Amino acid sequence: MKKALLSALILLSLLLAGCGGSAVKSRYERFSAELAEKETLSYEARLLASYPDRNLEFTLRYQKSPEGEEITVLAPALIEGISARIEPGSQRLCYDGLILDAGPLDPYGLTPMSALPRLTEALLHGHPDSCWEEDGQAVLRLIPDDHLTATVWFSEDMIPQRARLESDGRVTADCELSEWS
Repeated sequence: MKKALLSALILLSLLLAGCGGSAVKSRYERFSAELAEKETLSYEARLLASYPDRNLEFTLRYQKSPEGEEITVLAPALIEGISARIEPGSQRLCYDGLILDAGPLDPYGLTPMSALPRLTEALLHGHPDSCWEEDGQAVLRLIPDDHLTATVWFSEDMIPQRARLESDGRVTADCELSEWS
């Protein structure tokens, strides 16, 4: 009897998650299509970079325009103003002056400065692996490539609020997003 009840509850929860998931996926597809049409994008992120032996916090500004992408450090104050650019069609970060080397977060070259461009790429082109609603927020797990997974929490009007990047199953960066425009 207990097994039958447990099976029924599991089945019901899967059905309910599937119903909410398809609505979330549909909303995400509209969001992604609108995002792809925009020539410019700007947002800020409080980023916690998780290394195997330490955590580092940064506040970064991400800006995308037809000229490329730019990531600027807003905090900590010691390195405030350092920026990096990614030219259109390139994956290479080019720094203005000083090079910020906090070390790679994973074996595939993810760094705190490349986390926001990778997140943006996931939002634009990531495969929606799963989606659900959590505390009134749409949540999507996006897979942009074989090594990275981005889980993104959206507001009711589909504005990214929070994101988590995982590489090979290990959390590498947690981001609180703001100033989305």
